[in-house]
Amino acid sequence: MRIHPGSLGPVVLSSLFLFILFSAARAGAQLDTIVIPAGTPEDHDLQDISNEQDAAKKLGLYQEFVQKYSANPAAVAYGNWQISQTYQTSGDFAKSLDYGDKALAASPRNLDILVSQASVAQQAKDNARLANYAKAGGEVCASIGTQPKPENMSAEDFARQQSDQKESAKNNCDFLESAGFNVIAAETDAKRRMAEIESYSAAFPEGRFQEQVSSYAMYTLGPGQVNDAPRLFAYGEKVLAANPNSLPALLAGTYVDSGKPGSLGKAASYSQKAIAVANGEAPDADQSRKLSAGVAHSILGYSYIKQEKTEASIPELTKAVALLKGQDEQQYAIALYRLGFGYAKLNRVNEARDVLSQAVKIPGPVQSMSQDLLTKVNVARAKGK
Repeated sequence: MRIHPGSLGPVVLSSLFLFILFSAARAGAQLDTIVIPAGTPEDHDLQDISNEQDAAKKLGLYQEFVQKYSANPAAVAYGNWQISQTYQTSGDFAKSLDYGDKALAASPRNLDILVSQASVAQQAKDNARLANYAKAGGEVCASIGTQPKPENMSAEDFARQQSDQKESAKNNCDFLESAGFNVIAAETDAKRRMAEIESYSAAFPEGRFQEQVSSYAMYTLGPGQVNDAPRLFAYGEKVLAANPNSLPALLAGTYVDSGKPGSLGKAASYSQKAIAVANGEAPDADQSRKLSAGVAHSILGYSYIKQEKTEASIPELTKAVALLKGQDEQQYAIALYRLGFGYAKLNRVNEARDVLSQAVKIPGPVQSMSQDLLTKVNVARAKGK
């Protein structure tokens, strides 16, 4: 019997449905499907359970059913799943998850049960388990359509079966993919977030949220978080190998602070490409494109300063400030500081003072640096009068 996706309550069995469905092994599928043949003792007992109107008695009957047919994985999976859903309905999420895990142990590649467990984990706010269910589901989804064609099946029938499997699993796979991404977005611990990113990326290598996940990875591995420059560089290069236009990877700005030979050149070339990809000054540029372009101009300008090309840095940093204003306060503050630093190096102290006076008003990691530089600029300005 195939259980309908997203079911929140015990599913009433139909002997007709049980009779006509194929098992996973017979169909050659990569998905687990619960099948209890019509007319079997298990089928008769389930019909009796479905006729029971008292919820407490029905729960007890399902528990007896699981014990009675403990040697039948399909019965164990179905019975425990129904118990899980009963506890979910009553709000006992801990027991619901425990019984759902027993159902998964008997039918580990069942997307319907995985979705059910993910839904309970969401309600229980148990993101660790939710991430595990999403990962397991992603691996099942990725396996759909990868099995070899049976010798006794035509190529046309096999292609149709593959298409049908993917279509029937689409909603479940989309739900699990979104659920896994939401775990990453909600995670506040940097090390756990990076572990979740790596697990998620392995489970959904061609997922819909690749760009967003890459952004989280770059941020997580960067300064103020995990602060692991070698891993950041390696991750960024891996992303660029798959997608040369990935803005998060192109904007891995720590290249500009690396100190390794060739890093400044790479920072400049990557930021130039990011500017072209984002096209943030186009009339139709949205907030995301403007932000990416602004950060890219900021990195490019800073790389010019570090290469002693300070005159060339000013136009880039001026564009960065214009694009980042009102978009991202901290990136705006960084661009202001860098522009002020460039002006100071060129002894354009009045312009440096004006820019840094804006930067010191923004709370954050750049505020004290901006204040220190502003103090030096004011001293130089006073001496020049």
